Order: sequence, then structure tokens, then C-alpha cells
Amino acid sequence: MELPKIHSITKKLLVALVGAFLLLFLLFHMTANLFILRHDDGAWYSAFCHFMGTNWVVKIFEVILLGVVALHILLTLWLALTNRLARPTRYHQPQRSKTHTTSKLMAWTGVLIFAFLVMHFCQFYFVKTGWVKGQYMVEVEKLQNEEVNTIMQYSAQNGMEPKDVVAAVENQMAMYADQLAPEQVAEMEANMQSLKNAVPVAEFISKSILEDNLSEDRKWIRHITYEERQMLKEKAPECGVEPDFYYMSRELFHNGIMVLLYLVTFVVLFMHLRHAFPSAFQTLGLNNYKYNTAIEVCGQIYTWIITLGFAAVPILVFLGL
Repeated sequence: MELPKIHSITKKLLVALVGAFLLLFLLFHMTANLFILRHDDGAWYSAFCHFMGTNWVVKIFEVILLGVVALHILLTLWLALTNRLARPTRYHQPQRSKTHTTSKLMAWTGVLIFAFLVMHFCQFYFVKTGWVKGQYMVEVEKLQNEEVNTIMQYSAQNGMEPKDVVAAVENQMAMYADQLAPEQVAEMEANMQSLKNAVPVAEFISKSILEDNLSEDRKWIRHITYEERQMLKEKAPECGVEPDFYYMSRELFHNGIMVLLYLVTFVVLFMHLRHAFPSAFQTLGLNNYKYNTAIEVCGQIYTWIITLGFAAVPILVFLGL
């Protein structure tokens, strides 16, 4: 088997650079996750997710991030494979080096983290793309156009269902159709069709209010199912239905098995980061005997902060805090 000829040190430098970028992203992601612990009905976390999901700069960065993750995995596998091919015959005697255990397990911890990422993407990221069903949310004002407001107003005033309101309006218009010019009839029919198209949205809003699915500030309708999302995308394509990551996260971490699985993954992540942080400095030539100890200490502090920060969310949510 032949692989492209790129010097080993070049591959190591690329792995280190990509890894350094991911170290920064982990700190950002961990900090954002802590918003889930706020008792504000998800206001901060939902606002953060809304910004991340609608800002075009963030969308470009998201694509770059996914590419960086894929590149890191491919480069690491490529480096491991080329090292393996360079020495097809293994040592007869086991090596007695001072290499840290976490360094020897980097490949295995990387594989486990990759498996976790696949699961994590299925639980969250792929919900945003629509590849996996989840829970969704939408801003109330983005559903309130003229037709929807008209139906809901008549419905509230007369104690009628939205579809009955439209039927009554249609019957009333039919009574005067013979007295109107053809162009007026065409305009009336167009308006009538707009009202009919607005009925599912008006019914959805009424149902959400009745079931108290609004956020505390009454700005968002939450707990939207995948089927309701599809209806809204068809009847109100400009409304911008979004995944309700706050609700999904809290539901996920009420499951003890999932909490345990996440905590095991964070232990694996700790082992991976424990070696990755100082290794990146060494590969990039930024280490020095004068401050190697400082790099080691900073690496340990960073690793503990990231691990405990991520672990705090599932633990505290599971405990009802």
C-alpha cells in the first residue's frame, strides 16, 4: 500500500496546528454549554443557538470546523499508518520508554472520541440539518402575518375554530360574488386561498397557547415535533424553525444511561487532552526547558477545566439542578 509522500514532520505539524485550533474550540463549546445550567427557561442558551444558527459568518465557521475535525482525524490516521508501514516488523522486546501512558493510548482515545462525535452529531447537529428528528422551536412573531392574525382574532371573538372562521368568511363572500366584477372575484378568491393556507398555522399557534408551550417571555413556541416543523416549513417557509437544543439537552441528561455514557467519554477526552496540549507545543517548537514546567501545568489546568466543565452539565441536570 502506497500513501502520498509527505514528510512525517509535515504531517505532525499539520496535526498540531489543527489540534491547537480544536483546543480553542473546546473551550468555547464548553463555556456555551454552561448556559444550559441557567434557570431562565433556556433564554441564554437558546439565544446563543439562534445566533450560531442564523449568522452567516458562524455558518462559514461551522463548515470550516467540520472540515478541521475531519482533517484532524484523517491526518492522525495517516500519520499512524505511515509510521506503522515504516516499521512492518515490530520489536521482539517491549519498549521500556518513559512515554506517558496517555501518549501511548492517543490512537485509541481518538477512536473512542470519534465514535462519540458520531453519536453526538446524531443527537444534535443532524437534527439541525433535518437528517434526524428532534424537538424544535420558532419565534411567535415570525408566524404572525395578516391572515393568521385575522383568523385568530375572529376565532377568539366568536369562540370558533380557525377552520370554522375561514368557512364562515367563505360563505359570506360567496353571497356577494354575483355582485362583483370578474377582477374583484379573482382578488377575493386569492385572499380566500391565503386565509385557507393560514389555517394550519393559526391552529398550531392556538394549540401551543392552549398547551402552554410558550417560553417564559412568550417570544418562542417550543416543543415542536418534526411533523409540525414540516408543516410550518411548508405553510410559513420564512418563519425559520430551529432545533430546541435547550429542551433536547435537558431531556437527554435526564436519562441515566446517557449521562453515564457522556461521563465515560469525558474521561476518555481527559486522557486525550492530557497528552495533546503539551504535545502541540512540542511539535510546533514552542517548548523550552525554561518553561516546559509551565506548559505542563497549563496543560493540566486546561484539561481539568474542559473535562469538569463538560461533565458539570449532564451531572447537574440529572440531579435536577
